[in-house]
This record gives sequence, C-alpha cells and structure tokens, in this order.
Amino acid sequence: MRIMNSRKTLASALSLGLVVALGGCGGGGFSGNGTLESVRQPVVTTTSFTLDVAAGPGGVSIPEQRRLSGWFDAMALRYGDRIYIDDPMKSAGTRSAIEGVAGRYGMLVGDDAPLTQGEVAPGVVRVIIARSSATVPDCPNWSQNSDANLTNGTNASYGCAVNSNMAAMVADPQHLIQGATGTGVTTVMSSIKAIESYREAPPTGEGNLKKQSTLTGK
Repeated sequence: MRIMNSRKTLASALSLGLVVALGGCGGGGFSGNGTLESVRQPVVTTTSFTLDVAAGPGGVSIPEQRRLSGWFDAMALRYGDRIYIDDPMKSAGTRSAIEGVAGRYGMLVGDDAPLTQGEVAPGVVRVIIARSSATVPDCPNWSQNSDANLTNGTNASYGCAVNSNMAAMVADPQHLIQGATGTGVTTVMSSIKAIESYREAPPTGEGNLKKQSTLTGK
C-alpha cells in the first residue's frame, strides 16, 4: 500500500514538473493574435518640401520658372508626388505659370495645400511637394525564441515579408490608405477600340463603285 502511494505521489510530481516546463517554453515571442490578419501593417508617412518663388502681378517670371524647374529636377519629381501652391493672393496668372512648369513633368497642381512651417512672405508664392513613403515598423522581428505555440498565436514576424514587399513596390504609397479612383475604362475596353472601329467601318468601296455595262454600245 505504501509502495502504491509512493508511486502515485511520484507520478503526480512528474506530471506537475512537465506542465511547468511546458509552460515555461510557451509564449516564446508569439503574439496573442490568433487570426490570419497580420499586425505588421505598412505605415505611410508624408513629408512636405517647399520652395518660395517670387511672383508679381503678371505671374511668375521666366527666370523664376527656370529656378522652379531646376528644383523639380533636384527633387527627382516622380509619380506619387503631389504638388500644391500656397498663394495668399490667389493669382490666376501665378497658378497658370506654375501649372505650366509642372505639366512638363506630367504632374498636376492640386488644391488644398497642406500647412507648412512659417508664413508666406508678401511677393512670393510657396510651391509644395508632398512625398509619401511606406514602411513596416519592427520588421523583421526575431523576438521569438521558441517553437512552442500553446496559445495558437501568430509568429512575431508574421506578415513582415508580404507587407514589406508591398510597401516597397507600390508606386503611390497613398494608395495603401485609399485606392485610386477608377475612370470606368478598363484595359480590355481600351484595347478593343481598334477592333470595334475596324468591324463597324463600312467597306472601302461602298457607294463609290463605278457602274460599267458589259454590253457593246451601252
């Protein structure tokens, strides 16, 4: 009887020790996220760059337009950048001149300029380039130090690869916040225009064929 009790006590102690050991191996850097939605999501940051350009009643002079163009070159203006004008006078001539310079780079000038540091001095207009970038913070995350996953949570680095690649490849990071608005015209619709024009066009000689009789003297 004593031997049996000793065996039961020993078995209970071993079981308790095993549970404690497994409990110590649990967690191991795994998050409490039990879904397939990654917590490692891209974060979009927007930085504003400014240039004050002299402007008068007649708009922006040619030398100032050239200076603005040189600034665009230095900034390596690219798709995804947004250009704004902060003009206290709201001069149509000034806006037209700056839109002309931006148009040579295939860019449009947007409305509702973002706030910038300092006030715009009289006699100048502020041109703003808003440039966005996307990164995934805390990636990769190698805080996990165990293969045990008793809580069925995702790995600390789960989603880092896919979302980091997405953030690096997206042409306009703002599209990660709000997708681009479509025009209603798809690539397929555009590609079949030529085919439809060919099919709907009348035959080349229709209505213009010369009538010729095969009978002599007619």
